[in-house]
Amino acid sequence: MLRIEALSHRYPGAPIDALQDVSLSAARGSVLGLLGPNGAGKTTLISLLAGTLVPQRGRLLIDGVPLAQVRAGAPTRIAVAPQDHAFYGALGVEENLDCFAAAARLKGPRRRARIRDCMDFAQLARFASSRADRLSGGLKRRLNLAIALLAEPELLILDEPTAGVDPQSRAFILEAIARLARAGTAVVYTSHYMEEIEAIADRALILDRGQVLCQGSLSELLAHGRDVLCLAAPGLAQEDLLPFGSVQAPIAGGLWTVQLAPDHTPAAVLAALESRGLGVTQATYGRYSLEHLFMTLTRRPLRDEA
Repeated sequence: MLRIEALSHRYPGAPIDALQDVSLSAARGSVLGLLGPNGAGKTTLISLLAGTLVPQRGRLLIDGVPLAQVRAGAPTRIAVAPQDHAFYGALGVEENLDCFAAAARLKGPRRRARIRDCMDFAQLARFASSRADRLSGGLKRRLNLAIALLAEPELLILDEPTAGVDPQSRAFILEAIARLARAGTAVVYTSHYMEEIEAIADRALILDRGQVLCQGSLSELLAHGRDVLCLAAPGLAQEDLLPFGSVQAPIAGGLWTVQLAPDHTPAAVLAALESRGLGVTQATYGRYSLEHLFMTLTRRPLRDEA
């Protein structure tokens, strides 16, 4: 449904492009996971898709038609649920939905039906009269999602939809998004939680410094780790693993990663560690995690906000 071809954008006065020759596609009934560190260009890309920025170079197409033309003729085909809370805090849940339904030019029975259906979908009905600014973080995220779905968009862009929510709300939102995709919606999903992308995305794209580092199906991307052993053991140190290949230290409590040399096997590594009294508590082989792929490609564990 969505196709982006060689898209580039530079802000006035900036020394380099915020996006440089970015190409991607998103199909109906699928979830495209968009990943990137701070400053990667994700916000710029979302702004271009949302129509708040005008493309400078390249093309954005919806079913082969330029995005600007689609927005002029049928603006509600595309919806954005932004990272910030996009509703009126002083209004109740149902009042917010009614307000945004009116903005989407929904009228009469369809308007009432869509408000009811979106409240039911996001499980907000019992909070219908609650002021939006008094909702919990998870309920606010669900209200954001319900508002974005009012006009039944064909393309839904979600920017960090689970930021700051509790585990139960996160699980609910992920399942709700998966249901939307199964029903035929094309979803572009940005998140810093890579396990979310692994859980619901069909395809993933890693963006950094305005350029696409890699993209493809999750199985294609993660298969690059076919010679990689990831493991954890109390007291494990880098010198214990160096004889077996190239070693990457864990980040934020993660796993040690070894790109095995051709003459070593996972079994040999595990046996050697056990012989030294290093009991392995977790191990995977032959498959990257998305986080490991991300860190390998971006090569920096920390990016400060601009």
